[in-house]
Amino acid sequence: MPKIEEGLKLDFNNVLIRPKRSTLNTRSAVHLTRTIKFKNCISLKTWDGIPIIASNMDTVGTFDIYSILSKFKIITAFHKFYDVKDFIDYQEKNNMTFNPDYFMVSTGIQEQDFTRLNRILDSVDCNWICIDIANGYIKSLVEFCKRVRAAYPDKIIVAGNVVTREIVEELILNGGVDVVKVGIGSGSACLTRMKTGVGMPQLSAIMECADAAHGVGGHIIGDGGITCPGDMAKAFGGGADFVMVGGAFSGHDENPGELITRPDGSQCKIFYGMSSSHAMNKHYGGMDNYRASEGRVVSVPYRGPIENTVLDYLGGLRSTCTYINASCIKHIPLCTTFVQVSQQLNTSLV
Repeated sequence: MPKIEEGLKLDFNNVLIRPKRSTLNTRSAVHLTRTIKFKNCISLKTWDGIPIIASNMDTVGTFDIYSILSKFKIITAFHKFYDVKDFIDYQEKNNMTFNPDYFMVSTGIQEQDFTRLNRILDSVDCNWICIDIANGYIKSLVEFCKRVRAAYPDKIIVAGNVVTREIVEELILNGGVDVVKVGIGSGSACLTRMKTGVGMPQLSAIMECADAAHGVGGHIIGDGGITCPGDMAKAFGGGADFVMVGGAFSGHDENPGELITRPDGSQCKIFYGMSSSHAMNKHYGGMDNYRASEGRVVSVPYRGPIENTVLDYLGGLRSTCTYINASCIKHIPLCTTFVQVSQQLNTSLV
């Protein structure tokens, strides 16, 4: 028999954060860097930085995005279509070396993916591996995570995507994963909820999965649903250890693709989901006829340098902290009380 799970499930637009008396008199007193330890690394590796991640989409998770975000100690999850030659060529061309703390090598779970991962990690110093598939509930994901953990016991391993407690615990306890990526259907270019009816409102998913992960010594990434700095603050308030951003980090000078001029004279760039027919045609030569396109193509207004967007988001987070008396990003969930609302913004002049 079908079951209905009782209880309200909430997204970012269903809540606001209640302000509290604060002893923080200036945003400059807030510290956004975190030091995080990961229990499944054989070396108990410690990471230090701002726990924001650029998504491993091929319009966002790129070398040029890394070149800016790494200056802020923000991570870029590189997309799956770079090979070892791309890494080496970029370093040689720019006379630089990638900082192993601020990028992830992303991989699927097929045999050719494991071979590609080996080639890259044999030549490039990197502390992070992101095992990324749309449906984190299939058994082969856990098996692949075990294989990667055995091969790379000293790496920080990320895997997903999921939205419920039991698979978070499975990936951490039995898959050897350090950080679970949480979010199904919440991305701005994702059509999974429309095409499949599957998903979970992102804030409730973060809260449930964070509780599960922290209970077994792991961490989570809130992946998707970020439309503004306030959404990011709510994700951290819900217990996310990291927040991954896709669409909000698109449309900039550093994102790939030509600027397109619209008939009204405004400019935009193309952003698309990695399960879209556009992405499948680009990277795989087409979409298999047994599957549906679960992503869409979006024209994103041109936003200038990505540094401006990053500073806007970091400034928003600092301001959140001053409203709730959180002296650092780690304390945001401890100081957060959500208020359920029917409306967030006054849009009368929009």
